[in-house]
Amino acid sequence: MGLCPIPADPGSPVVGVQMKPIERPNGMNKSEASWAKQLELEKRAGIVKDYLFEAVKLRLADKTFYTPDFFVVYPDRFECHEVKGFWRDDARVKIKVAASQYPWMRFKAVQWKGGKLVTEEF
Repeated sequence: MGLCPIPADPGSPVVGVQMKPIERPNGMNKSEASWAKQLELEKRAGIVKDYLFEAVKLRLADKTFYTPDFFVVYPDRFECHEVKGFWRDDARVKIKVAASQYPWMRFKAVQWKGGKLVTEEF
């Protein structure tokens, strides 16, 4: 769930901006929803067997987990897809650690830059 800045309550001791969750009916942001449409096309074409949104949680260390945006099932492999508008350092570290700890799965980042789809494999 994303966060949306809202002004702090004037009577509140907090000065500045508070964060309020943005409600999304299906839990996806625009980039994730766009990628889901692409995966659905690939599923109908028989390229992808199935895909799930935020359905798996991978343990990286004690109290540290990575939840990929999409778990994608291909006929011959599993992939975890991470859809980003921009990268935070911790997110990039987590996907790299997951890729090293789960070498039997492929990890892919999907990002739109200037209206163009860019992918990166880890």
